[in-house]
Amino acid sequence: MSIEKTTIDLGNGRHLEIETGKMALLCNGSVTVRQGDTIVLVAVCAADPRPGIDFFPLQVEYRERFAAAGKIPGGYFKREGRPTEKEILTARMTDRPLRPLFPEGFINEVQVVSTLLSADGENEADVLSILGASAALMVSDIPFHGPVGAVRVGRVNGKFIANPTHPEMAASDIDLVYAGIAGKAIMIEGRADEISEEELRDAMVFADGIVRKQIDAQKDVAARVNKAKMAFTPNLPAPDFLAAAEAFCGDRLTAACSAPDKLARQTQQDELRAELELALKEKFTAADGTEPEFGLVWEILLEKAIRGLVLNQGKRQDGRKLDELREITCEVGLLPRVHGSALFKRGDTQALVTATLASSGDAQDFDVITGGPSKKNFMLHYNFPNFSTGEVGRYGSAGRREIGHGALAERSIEGALPKDYPYTLRVNSEILGSNGSSSMATVCGASLALMDAGVPISDAVVGISVGMVTGPGRREFLTDILGSEDHYGDMDFKVAGTSKGITGFQLDLKIAGLDLDGMYDALLCNKAARAQIRAIMAACLDKPRPTLSPYAPQMFVMKINPEKIGALIGPGGKNIRGIVESTGAQIDVEDDGTVKIFATDGPSMENAKSQIEASTGEVEIGKVYCGIVKSIKDFGAFVEFMPGQEGLVHISEMADHRINKVEDICALGDKISVKVIDIDDRGRVRLSRKAAMAED
Repeated sequence: MSIEKTTIDLGNGRHLEIETGKMALLCNGSVTVRQGDTIVLVAVCAADPRPGIDFFPLQVEYRERFAAAGKIPGGYFKREGRPTEKEILTARMTDRPLRPLFPEGFINEVQVVSTLLSADGENEADVLSILGASAALMVSDIPFHGPVGAVRVGRVNGKFIANPTHPEMAASDIDLVYAGIAGKAIMIEGRADEISEEELRDAMVFADGIVRKQIDAQKDVAARVNKAKMAFTPNLPAPDFLAAAEAFCGDRLTAACSAPDKLARQTQQDELRAELELALKEKFTAADGTEPEFGLVWEILLEKAIRGLVLNQGKRQDGRKLDELREITCEVGLLPRVHGSALFKRGDTQALVTATLASSGDAQDFDVITGGPSKKNFMLHYNFPNFSTGEVGRYGSAGRREIGHGALAERSIEGALPKDYPYTLRVNSEILGSNGSSSMATVCGASLALMDAGVPISDAVVGISVGMVTGPGRREFLTDILGSEDHYGDMDFKVAGTSKGITGFQLDLKIAGLDLDGMYDALLCNKAARAQIRAIMAACLDKPRPTLSPYAPQMFVMKINPEKIGALIGPGGKNIRGIVESTGAQIDVEDDGTVKIFATDGPSMENAKSQIEASTGEVEIGKVYCGIVKSIKDFGAFVEFMPGQEGLVHISEMADHRINKVEDICALGDKISVKVIDIDDRGRVRLSRKAAMAED
């Protein structure tokens, strides 16, 4: 196989390079994608359909190797372990724009594996993974209605940048990952600094220009490789069986899908399906005993009925208008001992969200391979237990869906947090009921929980999802979609923002793209819905509480001379550990001499402050200190009045009367009050107990 290359101009002197025919040659298709010195290898393989499945088993993985950045993994095990959050999020972004472009009825198992081979610390690899997956499928023999392009868009000083570097992203007010075909978006994801719908639309228009170049380049490489696509038999039900099932259900299925309550709808649908199987099983069972695929046919009929309600009757399963929200209720402060709590309910979807404040030392550290920050002091974790949908299932660590939803809510909220906030914040969302857009319920609940805790966020962040159902020559947008409208509809477009603008967004499509005018229309639908939700939330809690929760750690920030940091910490951390143990406070020390004290009560805070001041303060003539007698001589006693700092109390300064010997006043280890009366030119300190007593 010959080596084929193509180069794509991104503007501003930047280029992408796609190469195939050099690595992973036993796969159905493979490419490397390079920007700068960041290189991602993407390999795709396909297998025959597994017996008994009626769905498309696409598996997408993304892995980063520490060797890519010239590093060895830390910790005891010196090899990469389970996928990191970054790897999972990149795999999800790679998966979503590919899935709608496989042909209907194709159920061969397909695996897409992206591996980071080289990382230059400036160019991010996630969009290279998406682009490489499309290119690898294009040069393979796997059926694929692509290609799809992918680009990250940033904006610095009002100018859009394609695939910006990490330093540029730090200055950017938009982080848009865009994937699509010419003129149409298939997937977007990202965050923004309270931008308008028009600004996000303009960013997508800019991205579309880059995507068109990428699509042309992929078609060119695929034509040069010229690999024929494999033949396959679509897994579709027999036409006569589908027609008989549709005739049997008739309008009864539409009625079953229109019950106002979710559980009632489910019960009626289950009963109708049981009748369908009983009526048609014998007639359509094959001579060899193979039973008809009722599951596949039922999904087709159910999808048709739910979409027909929208397109033919202009109504939803629960009776709402297309642009109508479900009933929303909010409550804050319902958990007595947590720092902040909120219960947000929208229809059957219910999120219990808590906010916890901790010291900056509790920030999350992680190994960075591709570049960017290695620490974060705001975390939002999303949990989706089985009981939230009334089901029984296995419990384990957080799944990909939970990590993805949590990341979306986290970046949506992050834009409203105060800059350089000294606390580490953790928001935890427990989904207690789920029937559509629980991630956006998490965003709303997180805003309320943070305000309940007294965190001074700039504004409440509100989120909602807009769906879509398309038909011949038409489309209808659905505000606040149900779980079934997400599953059987064409779109799940989540947008979150403050009253000033958009902070987070995520688009999933089940069709091969939505034109940019349609994207803008959906953004406006979302904006109108967010305004309604904001008013409801404001009636519950309209601004952060004026003080922190009494159970949250109180904080005091003080500055010390950076040269005194060593004295505060002590040999092997002895001094600072002693302060922490004796006061119960947490102490964080920064290189510039900033010291942050976190304590749960006033006495602990004051005790820690005084000990830090004693450890790091400058010796002041005329100031009284509490010291410890370290040694006794005939002529006086040496007293440690600051950590590592001793002075002499002459026998004449021991008392306001004549004494015969020092031991008449103090013993080794005694605590005594002393006043600094002099510091000579050699730095030696003279102390006086007599003067300290007179001052008292």
